[in-house]
Amino acid sequence: MSSLYKNIHQDLIELCGKNDPKAQFKIYKLYYKAMYNSSLRIVKDVAEAEDIMQESFLAAFRNIKKYKGEVSFGAWLKRIVVNRSLDSLKKKKLELFPIDNELYKLSEEEDNHNIEYSEEQIAILKKGIDLLPTGYRIILNLYLIEGYDHEEIGSILNITSSTSRSQFLRAKKKLIQIISEKENQKML
Repeated sequence: MSSLYKNIHQDLIELCGKNDPKAQFKIYKLYYKAMYNSSLRIVKDVAEAEDIMQESFLAAFRNIKKYKGEVSFGAWLKRIVVNRSLDSLKKKKLELFPIDNELYKLSEEEDNHNIEYSEEQIAILKKGIDLLPTGYRIILNLYLIEGYDHEEIGSILNITSSTSRSQFLRAKKKLIQIISEKENQKML
């Protein structure tokens, strides 16, 4: 397997391509926590995230010959996990974007806030994210936590990059609203 992207564990990946169970187990041990967390942030169910993570590894090992090395193995595997997680939500018929099709024109300026957060503030953010509507939560997670850009998110969710950007900005506004309401409740 020749690779455009040289992975740290390239030798293990090549052995996985030969169905080597020890190499597969080592790859699993290296990536399972990150993949589980990626799924959990999307599906919000511990058992379901575990199942998705397991199924994703099986699919990756079955299809490892399709891995061309154009991105890191971890990024390739994460894409499988994210897609399976989103498929799980679709099977439950959760509407990812309950907002009508009219796009609000939100300026890019609203997206330029770089702030350092304390652990307490991060915990508040996580709770707020959990309260977001599913579509907002997914885009916020894919962009901020998983590191996908809006083009990639659009491709994953089968939406335009401008819709992804718009939903992301709406999600941020909604998150700010949720956190403000929680803070105001504490003050009462």
